[in-house]
Amino acid sequence: MHVAVTPELPSPGAALHARPVNVLIASYLEPEHVERIRAVDARLRVSYEPDLLPPPRYPADHTSTRSRSAADEARWRALLAEAEVLFDFDHTNRQALPELAPRLRWVQATSAGIGQFVRRMGYAERMPGVVYTTASGVHAQPLAEFCAMAMLMFARNLWQMQRLQAERRWERFGATDLAGRTLLVLGLGRVGTAVARLGKALGMTVLGVKRRPAGADPHALGCDELYGPDRLASLLPRAEFLVIVTPHTDATERLVGAPELAALPRGAVVINIGRGQVLDETALTAALQAGHLGGAALDVFETEPLPAESPLWAMPNVLVSPHSASTSDRENGRLTELFCDNLRRYLAGAPLCNLLDLEALY
Repeated sequence: MHVAVTPELPSPGAALHARPVNVLIASYLEPEHVERIRAVDARLRVSYEPDLLPPPRYPADHTSTRSRSAADEARWRALLAEAEVLFDFDHTNRQALPELAPRLRWVQATSAGIGQFVRRMGYAERMPGVVYTTASGVHAQPLAEFCAMAMLMFARNLWQMQRLQAERRWERFGATDLAGRTLLVLGLGRVGTAVARLGKALGMTVLGVKRRPAGADPHALGCDELYGPDRLASLLPRAEFLVIVTPHTDATERLVGAPELAALPRGAVVINIGRGQVLDETALTAALQAGHLGGAALDVFETEPLPAESPLWAMPNVLVSPHSASTSDRENGRLTELFCDNLRRYLAGAPLCNLLDLEALY
C-alpha cells in the first residue's frame, strides 16, 4: 500500500490525542464494519446514525441522497459540528461542509478520484487545515476484472452469441482469443497494475504508460514494456486494446482524442475506467461510427448520467456501464480496513496512506 508523506498533518503526535477523537461516519456501513472502527482505539468516539443517512441503493453505495426532517437535520448538523474525522464526505451538505464542520481535520473518502471534487468545492481554500485521503487501491480488483470481462467479450464475440440465442438460431461462427494480443494500459497506478497483471495472465503482451517510469520495474507492474507519457503516440499503433485508467487532471483532460484514436489499429477496442474527461467522447463516437474502432467498453463518461440521446447507448459494439465497474459487495470491508489503518496512523501522528495531493489532484 502506498504511503504518502503527510505535510503538516494536523495530528503531530500521540500526545495530542490523549483526548477523545470524534469520528463521524457519513455514509452507510454495515454494523460489523462500524464495530471494527470502534475497536481501533478507546480514544475514538465513533458516531454512526444510519437513520440519518441515505439508505444504500446497492451494496457499497456511498452517494445516495435523502431528505431529512428539520429535527433530524439538526441532529445531523450537531454531529458534524463536533466531528474531527469524517468517514466519507457529507454528500447531503457538500457546499456547506466547511461551515458546518469547523473542527474537521481529516476526511477519509470512499472514492479514489476525489481531486476534481475537492477542487470544485473549493475545500482546499475553505478548509485549509483539513487533509483528505482517497480510497486508492480499494477498487483495483473489480475494475481489473471489468476490463478482463470486456476484452473477453470482444475477443469471443459475446454479442453474436446473445443475438443467436435470442433468435433461437444454431449458427456456428468464428471468434478470436487474447493470447499474444497487445494491451496498452494508460496509467499504471494500483488499478492499472491490476489490469496489466490480468492481461499477462491471459497471455497478452502488455505495454504500460506511467507518469514517472524511471526506476520502475515493468515486470513488477505486470508489463512487458514500460514508458512515460511522451511515448504514447508511438505506442498507440501497437495497441489492440487500450485501457484508460488515468485520473482527471489538467494534464490528462482530453488526453485521448481524435488523433490518438486514429493512431490505433483498425478494429482496436477502447476501455475507459478512469474518468470521462480523459477521453474525447465525440471523437470516440465518430471513430466507432466510421468503423475504425472495433468497440468500446465505457464505465465513465463526460456527462453522468449518460444523456438518453447519446448515440453510445444504441451502438451494438459498445458496452455502457453506469459507473459501476468498481462496485463490489466486498467494498465496504476493504474501505473499513483502509480507514482503520489510517486511524491508527492518525492517532500516532504517522503519515497517512493515500493522501490526496491537492496540486496533482490524486
